[in-house]
Amino acid sequence: MINYNIFKIQNNENISKIIINIMLIFIISCNNYDFNQGQQYQKKLIKNFTETKRINIKTKLVNQKDFILQLEKIKKFSPSLYLKNFVLYNSIKKWLKTSDFNTLSQFEIKMFQMKGVDNYGNVKITGYYTPIVQARKIKKDNFIYPIYQMPSIFKKNQVLPQRKEIYNGILKKKYILAYSNSLIDNFIMEIQGSGFVDYGKGNSLTFFSYSKKNNWPYTSIGKILIKRGEIDKKNISMQSIKNWCSKHTDLEVQKLLEENKSFVFFKETKKKEVFGSSSVPLIAKSAIAVDKSIIKNGSVLLVQIPLLNEKGVFIHKYEMRLLLALDVGGMIKGQHFDIYQGIGEKAGIQAGFYNHYGNAWILKTNFKNN
Repeated sequence: MINYNIFKIQNNENISKIIINIMLIFIISCNNYDFNQGQQYQKKLIKNFTETKRINIKTKLVNQKDFILQLEKIKKFSPSLYLKNFVLYNSIKKWLKTSDFNTLSQFEIKMFQMKGVDNYGNVKITGYYTPIVQARKIKKDNFIYPIYQMPSIFKKNQVLPQRKEIYNGILKKKYILAYSNSLIDNFIMEIQGSGFVDYGKGNSLTFFSYSKKNNWPYTSIGKILIKRGEIDKKNISMQSIKNWCSKHTDLEVQKLLEENKSFVFFKETKKKEVFGSSSVPLIAKSAIAVDKSIIKNGSVLLVQIPLLNEKGVFIHKYEMRLLLALDVGGMIKGQHFDIYQGIGEKAGIQAGFYNHYGNAWILKTNFKNN
């Protein structure tokens, strides 16, 4: 006589083993992925931009008003750019009355997802801002660190001095625009590409815009500090670098910065707003710097952005924003963009924290003028 109970027990044991094995495979595969910086691994993408009909996102758009304000800045300061994208901009303004991501097609708007740096849609997101640097026109007290304009003595293809030579005074004093009280603040203004200078005594802020750079290769001082073991990789940010500088001598800070041979020159302007490379004032968290070889100037992106806490740690939540490509950056290449965070210290802290990943869709219309 066959004992069917034995077969039942054995079958149950086999099923249990299969389930356990599947769970182990899933856990192991998940461990091969990094989720700490907002990465997601839902679907593998092959093309740089893949048309998407629907997105399963319930989070609402958070920056409708700022996006409209950014569009108005384009219309006022770059009418040709606005006209070039008029159909798209107008369609999006109509769609904003509903803000349902899956109704975009009803307004003749198509979504194309960026493949990201890993083909899973994880686009690298960093941040930049406009610093406020304390400075004086003449060298006095602790205002001793020069901010330079582009020297006119150098011809087009002539090799310019590297950072160490400039710090050691190779350039004449007539090329000094101002003296700040912090070498690292000067350096941060170089990294950000522009900044406001505060001359004190109630004077209005003066905007220093990017002029040119010396064309020596850029070296990340953050990576140097990580390699030295001075700052943990997970803690690296502009704020942690500034904290390191505050605990070291001026000479030690200078020696660190000299490892980056690249140097940026500025020009003093009368501008009251922060302008990107497109000659349009930038609205915080609604404008981005992009790689123009893959994203056209004036393009609109729908972006799922990871949210960070006050310490810069990803809290496993996201927000949705419409962003306009209005700027470029020397370090912004490929599937990577820089979100403009605004002016001043608070914006700087937020910008320094961002080294994360999000999903992004470029929006386009069916019409040829977009």
